[in-house]
Amino acid sequence: MTRSLATVEDQIRQTERARLSALVSGDVAAAQAHHAGDFQLITPIGAVLSRDQYLGAIASGHIKYLSWEPEEIAVRLYGPAAVIRYRARLAVVFGGHHVPPNGYWHTDSYEYREGRWLAVWSQATAITHGSPE
Repeated sequence: MTRSLATVEDQIRQTERARLSALVSGDVAAAQAHHAGDFQLITPIGAVLSRDQYLGAIASGHIKYLSWEPEEIAVRLYGPAAVIRYRARLAVVFGGHHVPPNGYWHTDSYEYREGRWLAVWSQATAITHGSPE
């Protein structure tokens, strides 16, 4: 990784936006390319999902993102690892039930593996007071 810090941070932001776009469009093949095999998600209700469980829920329609609009994505680099954090507004259908659009904080960790950045851990926390500004 001989690129400048700003370039690498922008690459990670672009990767996260591409990951979110694939999830919203339900393109599981594209989404899988952005998630490490050992990816884990901690949902806002505290459930732990592996990559296969998460993407399987999207493929089956159990989770359907209608929109996922991130605000400014902050990036911290640690060599071949990075942590990102941002607020986002999401609209989602979960188990056939529309979840009202809400704000969430997202914290994700990425690792640079085999020439690309992959999401390895993700945690979402619902914002229960006020709205994401």
